[in-house]
Amino acid sequence: MTDKDYLNSLRIPTKEDPIRVLSSACLLGELCGVDGTSNGVYQSALQLMKHDTVKLVPFCPEDFAMGTPRETPDCEGGDGHDVLDGKARVVTQSGKDLTQEMIAASLKMLQVAKENDVELAFLMDASGACGSQVIYNGSRFSDTKEYQIGMGICAAQLDRNGIKTVSQRDFAAVEILFAKLNPNHQINQEAIDYDQTEWYREYFGK
Repeated sequence: MTDKDYLNSLRIPTKEDPIRVLSSACLLGELCGVDGTSNGVYQSALQLMKHDTVKLVPFCPEDFAMGTPRETPDCEGGDGHDVLDGKARVVTQSGKDLTQEMIAASLKMLQVAKENDVELAFLMDASGACGSQVIYNGSRFSDTKEYQIGMGICAAQLDRNGIKTVSQRDFAAVEILFAKLNPNHQINQEAIDYDQTEWYREYFGK
């Protein structure tokens, strides 16, 4: 089942029984980014927060693992699934290996998801922890900065346990979610997901 099929299959929520969504805490404005900010403002997140038929459960696995502020962890040699399989690792810009710490954080994020019986995860893309479409291959501060298709380690952990994820840049998918949360929402048929953008197609040759 694709992410869009899953979103279309979600139940119709009510104020009394909202859809439960695990979210990267920074997307909800928590000051847990690596530099102590919220990593910016995203319209998809702001709009999601306006609905009273959704229960948002914030969690920042990087803050859990390392505190804030901190160095930036990125996957090296593969994506989050590869890290979980012992085929890749998580490193910071100074070369510190945080693989075990981030595996522990991914398990904590999964625990939070299960404790709150979440039905979806709304995550910050490009993050070595939460990315669901595109992440960096090695430190994003490298002179030879590279991107790769794939999930961050925590998104991969959720995915392996049957929890669907969408990013703040998956505008088409989020439009479907908005329509579930508000029956009066008119879906923007021109909205596209991140893997349909010109940059994605050009960079990855899709």
